[in-house]
Amino acid sequence: MNTLEQNNVEMVKQFIDSFWNESEFDAVDQFLSEDYQELSYQSKEGLQKFAATILDAFPDKRYTVEEIIGQGEKVLVRMTVKGTHEGMFFGTAATGHMIDVTLYRQYRVVDGKIAEHRGWIDMVTMWSQIRGKIDR
Repeated sequence: MNTLEQNNVEMVKQFIDSFWNESEFDAVDQFLSEDYQELSYQSKEGLQKFAATILDAFPDKRYTVEEIIGQGEKVLVRMTVKGTHEGMFFGTAATGHMIDVTLYRQYRVVDGKIAEHRGWIDMVTMWSQIRGKIDR
């Protein structure tokens, strides 16, 4: 029998794969609670809009979970995103440069659904890679 933490970790992994890797943006209905709080992108719609922006700019993007920890309702994730800058990204035209950036995510899972999310990304490294100033 799985513990609460194991179930929460597995559900967050499934969300990351469906939403971020498979670009199933309607997966928010399956994985996010009705009263979901988005602390990085303002709302469910903001999350979907940002994910679409990433897909347009980095169509070959791939998120890889490097480390994931569940403790009670909280699930902490360290992951990387890799991709090629092939489309417009916040006013910057495609450069063809690769990104390989670390992200940190904190989810709160209640009754089998993600109720809250906040995230952090190394934007300095990301923009440096987009501009071709550093490799990873």
